[in-house]
Amino acid sequence: MIPPDPSTSPTSPTSAPHDPVRARRAAVAKWNKVATRLGYVLFLVAIVMFFVALGTSFSQGKVTVITTSMIIGSVLLAPAIVVGYAVKAAEKDDVARGL
Repeated sequence: MIPPDPSTSPTSPTSAPHDPVRARRAAVAKWNKVATRLGYVLFLVAIVMFFVALGTSFSQGKVTVITTSMIIGSVLLAPAIVVGYAVKAAEKDDVARGL
């Protein structure tokens, strides 16, 4: 007879009931991480392009890349920072409540 796997046992501390709120929060945190990284990468692109344009010449294409990167980066990064703090606060609250 094969003994039961302790990780799937109902008394195992690692097996928790499925909480849809925490599952949704984890999904939001994952997408938030992607948006944050993409926002910072776009800011980096804008900074690098600015110094490239500063060293050479400010052509219309370079200015367009800088401006577009800054706008899209801001649109992604501003809400991502707020949502990131909200997710962290919700997790901290769950831990404080013992959930």
